[in-house]
Amino acid sequence: MIRFPLAGRLLSALVGLSLCLPGQAQPSDISTDSVLQVIRRIGLEQSQVGELASMLTDVYGPRLSGSPNLARARKWAVKSLTSWDWQQAREDEWGPFGVSWELEHFAMHAYTPGYWPVLAYPKAWSPSVKGEIRGEVVFLDVSEEADLEAYRGKLKGKFVLIDTIREVSEWFDPPASRLEPDDLLDLANAGPDAPRPRRQWQATGGMSFNRTMWKFLHEEKPACVIERHYKGDLGTVFLTGARSGDPEKRAQHAGAVTLPQVTMSVEHFNRLIRLIHRGIVPELSLSLRVKTSDKEVMEANVLAEWPGTDKADEQVVFGAHLDSWHAGTGATDNAAGSAVMLEVARILSETIRETGIKPRRTLQLALWTGEEQGLLGSIAHVRKYYAETEPNSYTPKTLKPAQAKVSAYYNLDNGTGRIRGIYLQGNQEAGTVFRPWLDPFRDLDAATITLKNTGGTDHLPFDGVGIPGFQFIQDPVAYGPRTHHSNMDNFDHLLTDDLRQAATIIAAFVWQTAMRDEMIPRKEQPVEGTH
Repeated sequence: MIRFPLAGRLLSALVGLSLCLPGQAQPSDISTDSVLQVIRRIGLEQSQVGELASMLTDVYGPRLSGSPNLARARKWAVKSLTSWDWQQAREDEWGPFGVSWELEHFAMHAYTPGYWPVLAYPKAWSPSVKGEIRGEVVFLDVSEEADLEAYRGKLKGKFVLIDTIREVSEWFDPPASRLEPDDLLDLANAGPDAPRPRRQWQATGGMSFNRTMWKFLHEEKPACVIERHYKGDLGTVFLTGARSGDPEKRAQHAGAVTLPQVTMSVEHFNRLIRLIHRGIVPELSLSLRVKTSDKEVMEANVLAEWPGTDKADEQVVFGAHLDSWHAGTGATDNAAGSAVMLEVARILSETIRETGIKPRRTLQLALWTGEEQGLLGSIAHVRKYYAETEPNSYTPKTLKPAQAKVSAYYNLDNGTGRIRGIYLQGNQEAGTVFRPWLDPFRDLDAATITLKNTGGTDHLPFDGVGIPGFQFIQDPVAYGPRTHHSNMDNFDHLLTDDLRQAATIIAAFVWQTAMRDEMIPRKEQPVEGTH
């Protein structure tokens, strides 16, 4: 059952909440519980997270890695953090990332058997075409390498469809959902996930035909390669980056040879395939103009600190990735997480100002870039400050002294849904710390702790080198079926009440991590040596 609205529950949860703060209270007079109540009041009643999310999406979206828009978003974040009195707010450079890519114009039209405007989007790092090009559509009907020979010499200047028809089913249930009690109970009762090798980025043998097909396509030089995604309908189009013809280079790398590539809505893609099966040869036109850099550019993460007191040499790090794909404005992936973490920084600065109490450990906010291309920014950060790792892996060879000084890293990157608890990444002892921290938020539906892992985002490099790294459990809402990497990933699909709840809970976690006597318990260290 979908439970709306959260705003009413937040309001009722605040009834009877008293701050116990005398007008001229000194820091020594203020209890931990009272500080947490200040955090809760600022986070729930005085939230700015909606405005932050609107700036990141409507003004600075999309934020493709290496793009001018992402650079503008970084500068805005630094300026915002400085205005909240965070220190050393800065862009921390890493790279080189690759060439920049910015879409300036795109249009696609169909003319056979009659005219219609085509719903499609160019994949990132697709090259420009000269003016408007026009050509016949060919369906590349292949399943093994031998099938390609039938098309040799026949694809140049053509629009090539490389997927089959995908059956589309009507939605009889809403795509958005909340985690139900049974779902949360399953998570709470689950044991730790089985250990598995640390992440590697090497291609596998199962991809050999796909590589062969793309090599063939780049040799044949069609006008454009057209795909449809495995999911998405009703105008929702999912897409990411283009495919290079060189298996050793990604499309964003300097010198990569890349064809114009487009992802089309499934309904229009299916129509073209059906026409071809009827013996009708469709015709398409394409206009595509992009701006790219002449050479590879450096990227940068955004970092800022709030200095600690008696434990200032230790850190509590919290963050989210700032970059996005380009079809929408990067709202649920991941302006949601970035806006929440910026709001956490603002809540904490306001709390410190109001109570006069400073954190014992140094707080660090991090907004990562290059996440969508493989966690590149957070990996670069971990390698720069905490550990030397094996190539293409999180496995550390040696640990740097700063690795031992990070109590925890907290991450948010699963869409707009409210927090329901936290993944422990198999760190059982951390659960005993987090249980009393979550208990005050049961009225906001956040109570579940699971030993299970979750992957695909920036806590993994921290966890990989032995730093306690955590991602929060979130309601899925419509992240998977509608907004993740799609043209529908816009501000209108953010739930501001959920973001307000998330920022408040994370601010409380960060504060308590900073103030406790001990650091967050660690799992077994991945290596013993340090330097």
